[in-house]
Amino acid sequence: MADFKAARLSSDIQRIISGNLRDLKDPRINAERLTVVRVDVSRDRSVARVYVSSLDGMEAAKEAVKGLESASGLLRHEIVAILGIRKAPELRFLPDDSAEYSAHISKMLKDLNIPEETEEENI
Repeated sequence: MADFKAARLSSDIQRIISGNLRDLKDPRINAERLTVVRVDVSRDRSVARVYVSSLDGMEAAKEAVKGLESASGLLRHEIVAILGIRKAPELRFLPDDSAEYSAHISKMLKDLNIPEETEEENI
């Protein structure tokens, strides 16, 4: 039962942070190119690790993490207000390169010159 509650809290925190990215005025945070990949909440719900990825690369993700760390108080306030919990977990932001990696894989697949099959060849 406890794992279900932690998983639900993780997805709720991810949704709230993703929704509030555009409201943050920090120039290090480019909300159009930034993605909250996942959120892991500890068993005692005191710490939430937020994995952030940028389409501009790992360096942009590291800069965005610095901006998000400075805005963590505002984000925690939003979490408490929306979820109605007594205390929001401490937010720890970590850069992740999964968006950059998926863009690289997509480019590699697009560069494969595989001819498309026609209906005549399938018969």
